[in-house]
Amino acid sequence: MSEFDNQIPSAFDPFAEANAEDSGAGAKDYVHIRVQQRNGRKSLTTVQGLKKDYSYNKILKDLKKEFCCNGTVVQDPELGQVIQLQGDQRKNVSTFLVQAGIVRKDFIKIHGF
Repeated sequence: MSEFDNQIPSAFDPFAEANAEDSGAGAKDYVHIRVQQRNGRKSLTTVQGLKKDYSYNKILKDLKKEFCCNGTVVQDPELGQVIQLQGDQRKNVSTFLVQAGIVRKDFIKIHGF
């Protein structure tokens, strides 16, 4: 019986490095721009992942003026502060964030449809 115990290899977890907190797997902080379908033709654009250094209300004010839409800043327990805009504003928001110098284009992820 002890002969077989020595031959069984120990359990190997190939994802152990990816799950470690000190690994660089989640080092890049992306800004996620998503669209959510509401009812009928109505949609909602959400922006999450902006740095906490920025004033979300000032960014929201500029976005609302630029794109002629309404919006709000929502506090989410998991995601932190999230900017919500009326309509499908994904392309507009991404170009605005890049032109304003808030985020580089490499760190923007556009989701939806």
